[in-house]
Amino acid sequence: MTAKLLDELQTRLAPKGISGLRPLAGGASSLTFAGELAGRRIVVKVAPPGHAPIAHRDVLRQAKIIRALGPTEVPVPGILFDDAGEPPEIPPLFAMSFSDGISVEPLFDSGQAGPEAVVAERFRQAARILAAVHRLSPAELGLADEPVVAPVAEVDKWCRTLQTVDLALAPGWPDVADALRATTPPAIAPAVVHGDFRLGNLLADELGVTAVIDWEIWSVGDPRVDVGWFLINSDPDTYRRITPYRGTTPPVDELAAAYREALGSSTPHLEWFQALACFKSTATWSLIVKHNRRRATPDPELEAMAASLPSLLIKAAEHLN
Repeated sequence: MTAKLLDELQTRLAPKGISGLRPLAGGASSLTFAGELAGRRIVVKVAPPGHAPIAHRDVLRQAKIIRALGPTEVPVPGILFDDAGEPPEIPPLFAMSFSDGISVEPLFDSGQAGPEAVVAERFRQAARILAAVHRLSPAELGLADEPVVAPVAEVDKWCRTLQTVDLALAPGWPDVADALRATTPPAIAPAVVHGDFRLGNLLADELGVTAVIDWEIWSVGDPRVDVGWFLINSDPDTYRRITPYRGTTPPVDELAAAYREALGSSTPHLEWFQALACFKSTATWSLIVKHNRRRATPDPELEAMAASLPSLLIKAAEHLN
């Protein structure tokens, strides 16, 4: 974000009483800023200027789901206003209340997320919050017109990504894709799907989760897509990272049980959805590694993830057996 773009945004928002804009870290698909409005802290999310605000860059779609969830028990920031702009030159944006807390992926990031007992309970609370999201009726949230994404469409989506990378990065992925298609379980009632639900996309303090954030890729579909993703990111053996919390977090089976209890449903075939999640992770990380290798100075931490991709595919196959 250049100083010129920041000045333009501050000028645009000044009539609404917003001041002190400054960039916030995180968010690859949109630009995020902290600011002040009437003495309170706020957050502004803006689509990247010069690009069509579609798919993960559609910030007004993000505002739509956050606004819909506002009256529910799911903790989300409050939407203050949105502005469609005149894209692509004047990008759309929305402003929301500031939520206290930190955003850390305890089993991936090397930093401190808090005391071990607090972090362990955060995983359990996250499982219950995910169930709260999935208990909601899309129609009652005003989302009846949303297309329903089938589980097999998720497989096809990540196959398209993997077709763009060197096969050596993810050897044997077509076999895993075929196995996923051949064993796709029957769909269940659709729900709101966050799309990237994990502790790194929650804000939390020592009292618990304060907000579910980063709704860039939400959809309506099979809720088990979220559960599988949450579970593999709650498993210390998925990425085998060295972190302060390895060996101190709740077992995956315990988290799945907490989710099912809060949902009030048996939620079958979670192993298939964990396999899908490992396949998705392989696809997303292979794309990140591909782009990293094209940089003038590749990031060694991103390059190091290349070694994990074959084992992710092996884990996917194990979940299917």
